[in-house]
Amino acid sequence: MIDFAAGRPRPHAFDVAWIHGSPSAKHNTDPDLQVYAYDEHTFVLRQNMAINYEAPFLFLLFGNEQAVLLDTGATESAEYFPVRAVVDGLIDEWLRRHPVDDYRLLVLHTHAHGDHVAGDAQFADRPGTVVVDAGLGSAWPFFGFDEDPGRVALVDLGGRVLECLATPGHHEAAITFYDPYTGFLLTGDTIYPGRLYVHDWAAFVGTLDRLIDFASTREVTHVVGCHIEMTRTPGVDYPVRTTYQPDEPPLELTVGHLTRIREAAGQVGERTGAHAFDDFIICRLDG
Repeated sequence: MIDFAAGRPRPHAFDVAWIHGSPSAKHNTDPDLQVYAYDEHTFVLRQNMAINYEAPFLFLLFGNEQAVLLDTGATESAEYFPVRAVVDGLIDEWLRRHPVDDYRLLVLHTHAHGDHVAGDAQFADRPGTVVVDAGLGSAWPFFGFDEDPGRVALVDLGGRVLECLATPGHHEAAITFYDPYTGFLLTGDTIYPGRLYVHDWAAFVGTLDRLIDFASTREVTHVVGCHIEMTRTPGVDYPVRTTYQPDEPPLELTVGHLTRIREAAGQVGERTGAHAFDDFIICRLDG
């Protein structure tokens, strides 16, 4: 049994060069899904931009009894985007090192937009697997948020217990996951180095306040979202549908960015539209 609760998170930088597309999608030679091992029990995956320009990040976390996959990518076809095959391979490899009988897989989501749920069907017939639909009527009851949206729900992977929060604003059913083992605060499309699309402003501001308060009582090593859309030039993003991003900043942000985004939201106020800041752009879409 692995003791996931022992000690404090040991932070380190993401020692990885992310695949970021190519000048010619036709001649792209990157893998369909890049796999980065943050540690032996934590994997970050990125979809190839040549398959879908959204290039979302997915997360595979292992516990003693089950693994959880957070999001399934932007492409349904297993031929073009073999997310199940990649995940199965990682699970098989992990089980060779840590043999466990009746090991299970739980598929959860940061929210229900298509670029985060398209691969769900690939796991529908997988043995020992539970896929929780990302929609409000399914995901929130699973976590108990339908009865108490302010609760911190727990998902136990077998000694590795995730803390889960309802964080609407970008999407009505958005969820943020905190992993005490790595210290990751996994924020989906709510917080990331890119365009923060806000469909419910009041909910978004409330979510920012909640995340700041939550992070103040946890050891957060990295704030990790699901996209990179900014360039390294402050305030400048890549255009929508870009499939080549050679000048990306890191994926991981800091707790300090939560405060910066909250301060930026105060500056945006009642103004709709896109508002650029150094490391992100707030796009207020509601009237």
